[in-house]
Amino acid sequence: MTDLDVARPPRATAGNDAGAPTKAKPTRRSLFTRLRRDYPVLLLAIPGLLIILAFQYYPLLGNVIAFQDYQPYLGIDQSLWVGIENFRVLFDGDPEFLNAVKNTLILTAIQTIIVFPAPIVVAIVLHSLLSNRLRQFVQSVIYLPHFMSWVIVVAVFQQVLGGTGMINNWLRTHGYDPINVIGNVEAFRALLTAQVLWKDTGWATILFLAVLSQIDRALYEASAVDGATRWRQTWHVTLPGLRPIIILLLILKLGDSLTVGFEQIILQQQAVGADVSEVLDTYVYNNGIIGGNWGVAAAVGLAKSAVALALVLAANKVAHRFGEEGVYRG
Repeated sequence: MTDLDVARPPRATAGNDAGAPTKAKPTRRSLFTRLRRDYPVLLLAIPGLLIILAFQYYPLLGNVIAFQDYQPYLGIDQSLWVGIENFRVLFDGDPEFLNAVKNTLILTAIQTIIVFPAPIVVAIVLHSLLSNRLRQFVQSVIYLPHFMSWVIVVAVFQQVLGGTGMINNWLRTHGYDPINVIGNVEAFRALLTAQVLWKDTGWATILFLAVLSQIDRALYEASAVDGATRWRQTWHVTLPGLRPIIILLLILKLGDSLTVGFEQIILQQQAVGADVSEVLDTYVYNNGIIGGNWGVAAAVGLAKSAVALALVLAANKVAHRFGEEGVYRG
């Protein structure tokens, strides 16, 4: 036996990888040890858990009225069961429901194509600024609208773009005809998109800036040495670094795709009418709270939630096929 044979490590045999760490199965004792060690953190989490259970999960039991002819004065116990009768509005071609679905899908497509990429573009532009002070100032200014309620946002746009708003008053004083934006059916979807961009783009930018700050600067330096321009660096370094978070947010966006802003739309619905502004959330409100058709409204809301869940699960599977983690592993 030579010295080389003595120094050579033993070969791994089938079913026993030499040197590979083996995962120990958690035992009851180790679980109890971790619980005893982390009990202060668990105690702090109990109030938040109770709030989630009370306001997120417990109300889900109310979806039972989707299968009832629910009457508030009778309650769930005494309301008549009608099976899937309330779901017929989904299949019988109710014109109001189909109009709500059409408007929801149109607004979802517009906001996915325009609103979703906006924070990415803004984050890349801010990240390229050389002055940290200028970057922080711009970032502080653009995310302030996020803290305003939709009531204030709609009021601001009315004061600026309304018939007696700032822009139209300026046009009148200079001899020009006023422009009709607020209450204009044809401009309503563009108005909604502009409001969402103004309110939420700056806040969503924070997340992308945090990811950009974690990209290794050596990658940019190496690409610059290879002669890559700013555009090529963005395409080959920046966007691949943002890809995991973009895919994660897209999956979450799909789950929220049938919800396009109830408060924002209901505040402006009267000015343009239901033909262009009725979406699934306002349909549920107008038929349930206003119209008293509680069972139908609950059926539509339940179906919307089921479709959103299916979209998230399917998108997560697709993300796994492309090698991304997605929302959860599995």
